[in-house]
Amino acid sequence: MKLTYWQKLLYSAGSLGAALSYYAFGTYIQFLYIDRLGLKASLVGGGWALYGLWNAINDPLAGYWSDHTRTRFGRRKPWIAATFIPVGLLFYLLWVPPSPLLVPGQQIPLFVYFMAVVLVFDLAWTIVVMNWTSLFPELITEERERATVSGWRQFFSIIGLLIGVALPPILAGSDWSGRGGMALVFGVIITLTFGATLIGARERPIPATPQPAFLPSIKNTFTSLSFRWFLGASLLKEFIFGMLAASIPFWAKYVLLVQAPVTAGGVTLSVELQNSLILGMAFIMALPGLPIWTAVAKRVGGRRGWQLAQITFAVSMLFLFLAQNFWQGLAATSLTGLSLAGLLVFPDLLIADIIDEDELVSRCRREGMFFGVNGFIIRFAFTLQGLIVGAVFAYSGYITSSGGELYPVQPPLAVFGIRAMAALAPLVASLLAVVVLSRYPLHGPKLAALQQSIVQLRRTEAAATVAGPAA
Repeated sequence: MKLTYWQKLLYSAGSLGAALSYYAFGTYIQFLYIDRLGLKASLVGGGWALYGLWNAINDPLAGYWSDHTRTRFGRRKPWIAATFIPVGLLFYLLWVPPSPLLVPGQQIPLFVYFMAVVLVFDLAWTIVVMNWTSLFPELITEERERATVSGWRQFFSIIGLLIGVALPPILAGSDWSGRGGMALVFGVIITLTFGATLIGARERPIPATPQPAFLPSIKNTFTSLSFRWFLGASLLKEFIFGMLAASIPFWAKYVLLVQAPVTAGGVTLSVELQNSLILGMAFIMALPGLPIWTAVAKRVGGRRGWQLAQITFAVSMLFLFLAQNFWQGLAATSLTGLSLAGLLVFPDLLIADIIDEDELVSRCRREGMFFGVNGFIIRFAFTLQGLIVGAVFAYSGYITSSGGELYPVQPPLAVFGIRAMAALAPLVASLLAVVVLSRYPLHGPKLAALQQSIVQLRRTEAAATVAGPAA
């Protein structure tokens, strides 16, 4: 099935909603509840452990439901249609807990509200994003075209990242009193972009091959050696993103001491604008990086390209660790952005190949289960970074600003802990990802043989479809 240019563009636009919702949530929700609303870091850390258990259920289950759905509208699109509006509404509710919960002494009620909305939001987000991503390997079958469409998807991802990471400090203000308006605007954008995918997506008719039951289906994904090594690299990549997103606001505030306006070339940069520039430059610089890494993917393949991206990213983390002020931090995040684009492009290419490999073995298209299991695994990165943040703040003497002082002086141990969270943890994870990818087997001649087999399978299916009515 060939998609038109506009269909590909509208389908790819879903990346904007996915990235905006995910990274605004990952970057600021902990900062808001811990630093501004005064929720204990230990409670939030424990909440992320519960969140990880929740994802042990909802990601694979959402994939299983999707793979087993049969309607005249397709397998994936009905799920997107049912959840793209609720996910925008729930995103808004995350940022506006009821005012009675914000008075002193309401730690437990505030925590209960926080976790309840997080878990329901995550379920709706998982369903819409998993079904949207499952369409990618099914509809885009040629390897070079996959690299091109993946580049478009990541272009929209970076726009979403820029909006979700750079704009909240400006829209919400340094005291986050304007977070309700910010959440409303973002919720509308999320809803509209996910809705656009329903216009652009066209599902290919899938043969009614019997699908395995839930538990066997999960087990079958892990029989793939390629998928097991992919999961390791995917988990590490997601941990890097989560760790950076969660720690950068603290890093800017307490390591770079972005606490007062600065003047450059006669222009005064407010604290909010400095924060937005530090976070935003990483994603602005990722935009010119996208065509570079897309070309690398076409030249050396997804696995080798991913390794190169992780190595250059690790080098950029050294500059992030050494930064001491706003200008050095701005330079460090700008350098990081060039490699960040590579970490966005390559995972889609590898998992699409893995799903094709599985089809040759099982004769089933099981995108939902593969994306669901991957979603389940990578959410543990969120849990891990939450536990690390909670432990560092609990044992380093970190002082929140909820007591009235907006910029409390942090003890040296807390400053070092924030610096390590922002740079050293992602650096180590990046090097581990290079090692894991060295074991990934689906590349070179083996990948070329797989691609030839898939082409032949598609020809056989097309011939059977044409011959069917005549028979």
